[in-house]
Amino acid sequence: MTPPRTPQIPVIVLAGFLGSGKTTLLNHLLQHRAGNRIGVVVNDFGAIEIDAMTVAGQVGSTVSLGNGCLCCAVDASELDTYLDTLARPAARLDVIVIEASGLAEPQELVRMLLASDNPRIRYGGLVEVVDAAEFDRTRDRHPEIDRHLAVADLVVLNKTDRVGDAEHARLREAVAAAGSRAAVVSAAYGRIDPGLLFDPVLRPDEDEKARQLTFEDLFLEEREAQAGEEHTGHLHTAYESVSFTADVPLDPRRLMSFLDSRPEGLYRIKGFADFGAGDPDNRYALHAVGRFLRFVPQPWGRDEGRLSQLVLIGSGIDAEALHKELSDCRASDAPAAEGDAAQDATHDPERSMWGVLRYVRQPDDDTP
Repeated sequence: MTPPRTPQIPVIVLAGFLGSGKTTLLNHLLQHRAGNRIGVVVNDFGAIEIDAMTVAGQVGSTVSLGNGCLCCAVDASELDTYLDTLARPAARLDVIVIEASGLAEPQELVRMLLASDNPRIRYGGLVEVVDAAEFDRTRDRHPEIDRHLAVADLVVLNKTDRVGDAEHARLREAVAAAGSRAAVVSAAYGRIDPGLLFDPVLRPDEDEKARQLTFEDLFLEEREAQAGEEHTGHLHTAYESVSFTADVPLDPRRLMSFLDSRPEGLYRIKGFADFGAGDPDNRYALHAVGRFLRFVPQPWGRDEGRLSQLVLIGSGIDAEALHKELSDCRASDAPAAEGDAAQDATHDPERSMWGVLRYVRQPDDDTP
């Protein structure tokens, strides 16, 4: 029987050139944490403004942001050390956000995360923030932005309040033309729904009357008090979610075919898959962000109902079409495939799992 797995904390890389609005977006996430305790790693030098608190850019500084949230200013060479510290159970963090330097190569940070042997973390995606009003000028100065967009899992087209509708549409096309297959979400002032990046956590706080006023509370009050800010608290983002449940096993080959061809704009997939005879002892936790995919086998609990339950999140996706494609992955009512593949899937359930097992990380596996 597979031993229980260590809970993993998603690590999200927040990248974008200077002035794109990374810190503004980060502040917004801190103020709308959806109940999460967030660890913030600032990969930069110099003074970094995080709301009213200034975090000195010296390597090794750590500042409490209140309510369990932490901020560390680190050199990339020490990233593993700080991730190990933040991921310890005693820190009680639910998500870690790395704010990359405005001149950093974000794919290097992604490679470090994918190559990490820390069992307590998992890759949570690369979010590239783009300044809509300065995109063309930024591209002229930094042509490498096309490379950054190409490896991003989610693109936040920020400051869209500063461009007209026609320019907005042109910029979305330009991002796609740069080679990005990522979901593109438009935003103003970095306001995106945190549910796009991480799940809300239901954690009962201390007694409401007695609990200490937190960092988050102070800044929510300050923003609500600002005159003329009518849209405070409105989360300017457009994304859809699709929920799918099946009470019969999924055909692993059909599910892998769906995952291999998942459409542009589909940012996250999470949940559990039951592969029936392919592995009767385990359900498979599925985690996909952008093009990254990982399966984690987990033993079925005693008397646990055997269901496949998936949630898909993206921007510009066809919810009805995705639900139908997932329905077609059910083993019981999927139409018969042709040729030897159908014979293999029918008569050799273990062989049908080969595609899934390619994405199960082994203890001695050093590849991402």
